[in-house]
Amino acid sequence: MRTTIEQLRPVIFSLYDHLHQHPELSWQEQETTTFIADFLRKHGCDVTTFEDVTGVVGDYGPAAPGSITVGVRADMDALWQEVDGVFRANHSCGHDAHMTMALGVLLVLQAQNIQLPGRLRFIFQPAEETGNGALTLVNKQVVDDIDYLYGVHLRPIQEIPNGTAASAILHGAAGTISGHIQGSDAHGARPHLGVNAIEVAAAIVEQLKGIYLDPLIPYSVKMTQLSAGGKSTNIIPGSAHFHLDLRAQTNEAIHALFTRVEHILQNIAKLYDVPVHYDITERVYAAEVNEEARQIMAEAISQTLGPANLEAPISTPGAEDFHYYTKERPHLRATMLGLGCGLHPGLHHPQMTFDREALLSGIEILTRTVLSTFERHS
Repeated sequence: MRTTIEQLRPVIFSLYDHLHQHPELSWQEQETTTFIADFLRKHGCDVTTFEDVTGVVGDYGPAAPGSITVGVRADMDALWQEVDGVFRANHSCGHDAHMTMALGVLLVLQAQNIQLPGRLRFIFQPAEETGNGALTLVNKQVVDDIDYLYGVHLRPIQEIPNGTAASAILHGAAGTISGHIQGSDAHGARPHLGVNAIEVAAAIVEQLKGIYLDPLIPYSVKMTQLSAGGKSTNIIPGSAHFHLDLRAQTNEAIHALFTRVEHILQNIAKLYDVPVHYDITERVYAAEVNEEARQIMAEAISQTLGPANLEAPISTPGAEDFHYYTKERPHLRATMLGLGCGLHPGLHHPQMTFDREALLSGIEILTRTVLSTFERHS
């Protein structure tokens, strides 16, 4: 298989270069959707796109009675950040690499003329960075008839070395709350005639520091945005907008954290006698890995990189909406490949880079994983 992948090297790197050079933001991946849909059709897939959202689904192989369906998922969207002094879309989370590896699996299967005994579904998912792309595809029933689902994510050097891989990524849960302190402005000389929204926000921050959960489970909550006041500095702002970021390593802990935070927001509103409106604007679940799927992936890693380069499952505080699939559809047997690739300085860094040779290893691991899954059920 590696010989075939080496022969495909120019095509694989060309795919990566194109996707890297054409980043698009969440829910705006129109050109990426068109490019991938055309590629999948050209290579023998039945393609599904959607009228109301971006994203592509490609089915390869037969949906024979009694056979299984295996899914490979890649995320599509880029981040909006300042790069060399200019704000623009930027693939600094590796989604361009993930798409390349998924397409590479299709190329390898065709180059080796492998006839699958069941259906392989490629899912190119929009809007991972906003945390609601996976749920949207779940609601479109994209994974309802899938038996096994595999994902992939590049891992930074802080987690695993280049040339290694892990058979699961144990992402934590995450969520965001957007809030509005809705009061009235007051004159700077008459603070008794209003409520200072900045002081209300500061009280929220102080109360958040007093949340205590199980110390053996990592968790955090912090205010990441606060906007209050205007150009006139002699006005006490009565209104403010704020944003909270919540993280926890388990789904049980994130639920407890949300409960405590909402309790604080409600009590602060009563204490200062000012409306505090808020919405949970994002919620991403912690990983729930299927052991059978993980073992299949582990065997594929060992076959590709050697047993010595198989890393233990990675526990990371980062979140990933891939886990919506298993949370909403518990029948899925799923795991996510964590690919060591020399990624530095870090994920979401504007100058993020990695060893592109790892793309070839990732393609081989995913292809072996898919084939082994079918073999177990043939």
